[in-house]
Formats: sequence, structure tokens, C-alpha cells
Amino acid sequence: MYNHFLSAEKRKEEKDEEEEQQQAKKKKLDTEPAKEEKKDKDGGSKQIDVGKEAAIEAEVQAARQRAIVPLEIRMKQFRDMLAEKEVSAFSTWEKELHKIVFDQRYLLLTSRERKQVFEQYVKERAEEERREKHRRIKEKKESFRQLMEESKLHGKSSFSDFAAKYGKDDRFKGIDKMRDREAMFVDFVAELRKKEKEEKSLLKEKLKSDFLKLLKETSGIERNSKWSEVKKKINSDPRYEAVDSSSRREDWFKDYVKNLDEATSEDDERKEREKQERIEASIKKREEEVKQSLSSSLRERDKEREQHKKDEAVQHFNALLADLVRNSEVTWRDTRKQLRKDHRWELTESLEREEKEKLFETHIEGLYKRNRIMFHSLLDETEISLTSTWKEVKKQIKEDPRYSKFSSSDRKREKEFTDYMHEKFVNAKADFRELLRETKNITFKTKKSVEENESHLDEIEKVLKNDKRFLTLDCVPEERRKILMSHIDELDQKGPPPPPTASAPTHRGLK
Repeated sequence: MYNHFLSAEKRKEEKDEEEEQQQAKKKKLDTEPAKEEKKDKDGGSKQIDVGKEAAIEAEVQAARQRAIVPLEIRMKQFRDMLAEKEVSAFSTWEKELHKIVFDQRYLLLTSRERKQVFEQYVKERAEEERREKHRRIKEKKESFRQLMEESKLHGKSSFSDFAAKYGKDDRFKGIDKMRDREAMFVDFVAELRKKEKEEKSLLKEKLKSDFLKLLKETSGIERNSKWSEVKKKINSDPRYEAVDSSSRREDWFKDYVKNLDEATSEDDERKEREKQERIEASIKKREEEVKQSLSSSLRERDKEREQHKKDEAVQHFNALLADLVRNSEVTWRDTRKQLRKDHRWELTESLEREEKEKLFETHIEGLYKRNRIMFHSLLDETEISLTSTWKEVKKQIKEDPRYSKFSSSDRKREKEFTDYMHEKFVNAKADFRELLRETKNITFKTKKSVEENESHLDEIEKVLKNDKRFLTLDCVPEERRKILMSHIDELDQKGPPPPPTASAPTHRGLK
């Protein structure tokens, strides 16, 4: 009865599933002791028959289940299995097959359905991991900003002082790179300076507005009034005292009385002139609208229709690229042939060839950047020193899917690793120089102390060993010593810092 139930397609799927199971079992068979291979031919043949019968029986039972259990439930059970087996979001179906092929839930779906669910699952998992990473970075930046807000900074605050004071705070250390911390600090202080400037400007405008209001409320002020006489009437008012400059008060008074007679007439003329201009502009605009209404509306309608059609074509083409182009190293010439075979290609006919190629290049660039970010994340997760070679690191990471996904060319992977290490080395030296600037016991006197007693240099390095930025350069001690001596020489050349009395003179407001 069941043989009648199976269609030709089901039998094909059984064959595919049997092959997948045989591939997964191959690893187990390869590790069996050599003596198993010496069994007689009859015994080996019987074992193969038993295994084949077991696989067929399992598929028969699974087919019955598929006929009874709804597809949504089976897909959910299959996804649960992928989660339980910890299938990697950055791996491939072939590499993850051995984890799941012996699970009973594996046969709940057909071969095609399994791969579809698998692809959707790893796509969603990768997106979840990216969102989680973005969320963590955002939280660290928000915590760092909260630290700056709590630190009572002002427009003249310096990053070195801030780092020295809060360098041990977890929110400070949450931002990994010193240059990122300094960039966020600079932006924050720039906002403070802008805010302080705006507040100062608003205060000045309010003081002027209040002072002019005071003059307006004071009776007897005319064009020929004298400031010396008016001042006596208002000098006890808080709005007078709030202006801290006597010359500024007098200037504002002169501007006020100068415009007394002109204000009313000029205001009326301005209002009348603006009214006439509005009337003329309205008439002219209406005439223009009547003249162009028909032709303009038709052109706009055609333009919107064409734009909508083009936007739809772009969406279809991008969807086509997302589904079929997942390798950043393919060329447009080769990929175009593959894309033409898809029925969605016809939906993109409104796009020019150059537009399609440009969208393809944008898609490839996005794939490359995403793979590059994942490759850098892999390197960040790997124990690497500044003297590590590609040959050493390659052994540690070559099994990770992100290694092969970045590029099929080992030369390109090695070049990217070289660029990564260069940046890592530059950053390490910059961080160490920052540490030296933060170290207060290294002054312009240090060079003389070292020349008199070389052990003084060892004492300095003993203190610096407490900081990670010093230890990072343990693999290149000569380069680290060179940077340290260069810093000491620089301080020696600069000499002692200027005394406090040498600072810029303060500006006093005019009274």
C-alpha cells in the first residue's frame, strides 16, 4: 500500500537523503579499526544491506509523519533541532550536515525543504548576531556619554585630564580604542562649547530686550533726551543693573531714541508694501498655475509612473542579487548569464545595462565589506601578538567559516591580514605614547636622571608594566624602548613647563 503512495518525486528525495546519510556516516566508517576491513565479503555485503534497509525504513516512517503532521509544525521542529545542535550562522549546509543527519527530526522535511529552512535559519541567526553586536556597541557608547555627562565637563576640558581621572572607570574602558574615546570626547566638548556660546548669545539678547522694554516703559523719553538724565530715572531697576557695561547701556539707549520717530512711519510703510507685494505675487502665481496646470499635471503623472516602475525594477533586481549572488569574487560578465535564467530578470527590463551593472557592483561591495568585517572579527577573537605571522595565525583560523567566506584566494587573505596587523601595530604604538603622556613621573628631568643612573629607566618601566598598553608591546621590547626614549628626549628639549603666571591674561568687562 505504501509503495503505491510514494510518488516518483518522493523516491528521488529518498535517494538524496540516503546519499546525505552515507556522506555523514563516511567519517565514522573511516575511523573504524583496520580489522573491520578484513571481514569476509559476504559479511560486509550483509552489513551494507542492513544499513540500506534501515535507511529505507527510516524514510518510510518519516514519509508517514510528513503525511500526517502539518508542514509548519515540521519546519518548527527542524529549526529547533538546528538550534539544539548549535548550527553555526556563518557555516554551510555541507559542513553542518554531520551534526544533524542522525537526528530523527532530520527526515521530517524533504531534501529541498531542509535546505530552504537551513538557509533561512542561518540568515536570521546571522542578522540576530549582528543586531546584538550593534546593541552592545551602542550601550557602551551611551555609557561613555553618561560618564562624560556626570563628569561636569566644560568647553575648555581636555581629554588627557579626563582620561587620567576616569581611565579606570568601566564605562571608559568599555570603548576599546583610545582614539575612539578621544573622538567621542572631542564631539561632546564641541557640543558643550556650542551650547555655552548659544546660552551666552541668548542671555545677551534677553538683557537687551529687557533693557529696551525698560526704556519703553519709562515716560518722557524723546529723540532729544539725554542719557545722563534718563539714567538717573532707571538706574535702580534690576533690568538696568543686569547690563554690566555702562557703554553698552548708552549705545542701546542711543539706538532706541534714534528710531523713535521713524519706527511708526516706517512700520506702516513696510506693512503696506508687503501687503501689495503679497497681492501681486498671488495674482501672478494663480495665472501661472492656470497656464501650466494641464501640461504640468500630465508630465508629473508620467514622471511618477516611470519612477515607480523603475523603483520596482530596482527592488526586483536587488532581490535577485540577494538570492543568487553570495560570492563577492564573481564578475558581472559571468553572473549576468546566471541571472538571465531566472524568471525575475524580465521584471527588470526598464533598467539600463549600466544601471544593472552599477547595482551589481554595489551588491558585491556590500558582500565584500560584510565578509571583511567578519574576517576582522575572527582575527580579533584569535590570540594574536604583534609579531604573529600569517602562517601561524592561518593554522588557528582556517577551520572557521569566516576564513573561507572572506576569499577563496590565500594571497588576498594574507594581504588583508598584513593590513590588519599594520593597523594593530600602529594603534598599539599610539596607545603606548598616550600612556607615556599620562604618566606624571616622566618629566623634563627624566633624561638627566637616566644618564646619571641607568637603573632609573628600569624603575620607570616597572611602573608602566601595570598598564596593558605597555604589555601589548612585550613582543617588540626594542621598539617600545625606542618610543620611551624618544618621549624622554622630547620632554628634555621642551624643558620645564611655563609658570602659572605665564598664562593668558583675563578679559575684564567694561563697567
